[in-house]
Amino acid sequence: MPDSDPHDSLRGAVRGFLGDSGSEGCLDDLPRRWERFDDVALLPSAAFAHERWDGVRSEGLWRAVAEGLGVARLGRTGEVSGELRQSGVEMLLGEDDWAVRRESGVDYGYRLTKCMFSAGNVNERRRMGQEARAGEIVVDLYAGIGYYALPVLVHSDAAHVHACEWNPEAVLALDHNLEANRVAERCTIHVGDSRVTSEGLAGVADRVLLGLLPSSEGGYAPALRVLGPEGGTLHVHGLGPAEDHGAWAGQVEAALGTIEPGSSLERLALTRVKSHAPHWDHLVLDVSVSRT
Repeated sequence: MPDSDPHDSLRGAVRGFLGDSGSEGCLDDLPRRWERFDDVALLPSAAFAHERWDGVRSEGLWRAVAEGLGVARLGRTGEVSGELRQSGVEMLLGEDDWAVRRESGVDYGYRLTKCMFSAGNVNERRRMGQEARAGEIVVDLYAGIGYYALPVLVHSDAAHVHACEWNPEAVLALDHNLEANRVAERCTIHVGDSRVTSEGLAGVADRVLLGLLPSSEGGYAPALRVLGPEGGTLHVHGLGPAEDHGAWAGQVEAALGTIEPGSSLERLALTRVKSHAPHWDHLVLDVSVSRT
């Protein structure tokens, strides 16, 4: 069992592995942060990457790290890549990459090495469960494993969610998660490019989720298309300059107005989710579209 201070426990376990022949400076190069959930710890991408660990990296080291952190499996994060937003996680200890995160009463199961999950989006996921209204039809154009669709289904009385997703691994995880959270009867999965699959959802939605980074601009036209005849609410994600969130929001509103010039737009909220990179923030614009 790890000590009350996990950093001390990690240091002690690695010191025990290195013994008297430990590499110079290794104990001063241990990670100071990680994500821990299920029986997994995810280390940052730079952990144990320095050349001082050359010749030390081994299953023995990973077992010592896992023991120090009180987990059975160990992974290391990487860059999310490609149009399918594929995870860059590398498993260091343990072959099974399926894990479940429990957050705000919702279980998110997924394969660590195939699907991404941003722990920093926790407040936005929780907020979506509070925003949806009873009886609403919600369309999620970039559903993934159910990042925002699941909180809507679990924590609101929305009538139905249409979840669009084109990553086969994410679709499998989403299907599992709907069953695990006992909300499958209120959700339909539409497999494929949401710009295409949304054509069959024209005019059905009261609310549309556009949770794609770095930009969900490709979903603006489909989002407007799926809104009901009188309009509805859009939740538009993107990256905006940290020093001027309003400028980004204005650009989104201008783009929406260009696509549908006959509608009126009202800014309901502009939320900073988290810092994404130096000088750039992950933002969400809530905008009401009225066609009356």
